[in-house]
Amino acid sequence: MAELDLLGSILSSMERPPAAVDAEARRRAREQAARVKKLQEQEKRQKAEFRKRMEQEVSQFIQATGEPRRRFQPMNKIERSILHDVAEVAGLTSFSFGDDEDSRYVMVFKKEFAPSDEELEAYRRGEEWDPARAEERRRLRELAAQQEEEELERGTALPGPPTDYKDKYRHLIGCEAAKAAARTMEANKAYGCGEGRGQRRPMGVRGG
Repeated sequence: MAELDLLGSILSSMERPPAAVDAEARRRAREQAARVKKLQEQEKRQKAEFRKRMEQEVSQFIQATGEPRRRFQPMNKIERSILHDVAEVAGLTSFSFGDDEDSRYVMVFKKEFAPSDEELEAYRRGEEWDPARAEERRRLRELAAQQEEEELERGTALPGPPTDYKDKYRHLIGCEAAKAAARTMEANKAYGCGEGRGQRRPMGVRGG
């Protein structure tokens, strides 16, 4: 009888480990779920704090006089998305620029100062926008088109390959201005007259 009791005790001790393993697995699963929930709550809180900070900065930008646009520091994709949404709610226009994810940033524009395609192209190339230079380039293009039309009307312009822009109009606009106009025309051709990365995002459309 004693031997049977000993055998039963051994068998009972052999059956307990699976239950203990299951309990340990459930405990670890509960701890993992708690950690995930804590991280989610922390991320949610950080997003809310960031959005509140962006709302304050955008509000200051709207109230600031003499500031048609504002460039924000580089942000990650989620932060840029939040800023685009804040700008849209405020009735502003926003764009993302930059080739690398680490350097990509957002610019916000007041609606009365919405950027032109030429201004956007300058930002896409990583250049500062110069309104005076842009106006000079616009004047040169108009002058070139006007002279081309006059030559066609007089019949002096013969079909053929295009001539060098800066050589053709150097006598009218000066050497340096002609070179600038030539570079503008070449850049427009290279960028497809406004097409490419960082295209305009109209209000209602969020961008990266």
